[in-house]
Amino acid sequence: MMNQLLTATAILTATTLYAGDWPNFLGPNRDNISTETGLNKNWNTQPPRELWRVPMSDDGYAGPSVANGKVFIINHEGAKDIVRAIDLKTGKDVWTHTYADSAKANYGFARATPTVDNGKVYTVSRFGVVNCLDEKTGKPVWTKDVVAEFKGEVPRWEMAWSPFIDGDKLIVCSGGSGAAVAALNKNTGATIWKGGNSDAPGYATPAVATLAGKKQYLVFTAKHLIGVDAANGNLLWQVAWETKYYVNAATPLVVGNRVFISSNYGHGCAMITVTGNNASIAWENKDLQCHFNSPILYNGNIYGISGDLACLDPQTGKALWKQSGFEKGGLVIVDGVIIAVDGAKGDVVMAEASPRAFRELGRIKPLGGQSWTAPIIADGKLIIRNKSALACLALK
Repeated sequence: MMNQLLTATAILTATTLYAGDWPNFLGPNRDNISTETGLNKNWNTQPPRELWRVPMSDDGYAGPSVANGKVFIINHEGAKDIVRAIDLKTGKDVWTHTYADSAKANYGFARATPTVDNGKVYTVSRFGVVNCLDEKTGKPVWTKDVVAEFKGEVPRWEMAWSPFIDGDKLIVCSGGSGAAVAALNKNTGATIWKGGNSDAPGYATPAVATLAGKKQYLVFTAKHLIGVDAANGNLLWQVAWETKYYVNAATPLVVGNRVFISSNYGHGCAMITVTGNNASIAWENKDLQCHFNSPILYNGNIYGISGDLACLDPQTGKALWKQSGFEKGGLVIVDGVIIAVDGAKGDVVMAEASPRAFRELGRIKPLGGQSWTAPIIADGKLIIRNKSALACLALK
């Protein structure tokens, strides 16, 4: 179990959560690091026990979250998306909520991870429809099509950002004229502000940081990394970063007073220095090219996957080590170890989270097959998925 309930993010979102919750994309601190300890690390002789597995019929990559004893994920059947609340202990559905999505599959259907906040569940469809549901019943509270609202556009591989809540604001990335990013009232769906530049949306979930004394949202659009004033959406700065097919998909990573970004298709990674309303690239290389799964800052080093699992020195950008065999998989860090998934074959690998060298500690293959969705950890359990199943394994 986590050592503390009142993390900085829990205070920020005013959410009452269980100690082991993973209530939104990238976890309770939005850093993809679990604070749980006491995990079983002897996978070679005592591999994690599977507690349950349930089928997924979306043939895709939507991610899970966990809050108050339930796993939340978006599935798809026929012409409908299905928001599922699954009992964490049993794997049985507690409730489901459906909404229409009759378009043909495009690498599956919904891509986003649900966000749980203050008794509500927030989801985003691949076409930008935001749903706010009652956490206990799944009943709709409000719905808003942010693409229609802000005259935005749906990118080639559709919306993949997850709902981002900051206080009473729900941050969305619709694109549109002067509306690269917008803030909604999380309780009503009403627009608070729209702002940023007029770029089409990228695929990344935003981040929040205070840089140069200004609280701001970091948004990876189709063509830029931008910083917008959290109070009013005004554009503070932007740095050009255009990747092939406009796939800027990994969440920006705050490193002190700087921002790390990475994208694939041969583009690479860069560290951005922000000074007031100006931003510039401090260094840039191709040592880490995150396709969509987000990198992690842990004990002063950056870990991420771009075919290789790699560790980078954020001061210089130098790769301290690389290990092949992870394709487009995701990773999480917990109790001093990395748990990473081979995106092609589904191997789940435990390795030491150290800048010295890659050292594998154990390997299992509970599902196999293409597994592009990042693993999460909640209440001593590892939750993973491939294109056809969602599974829960005991880590203690």
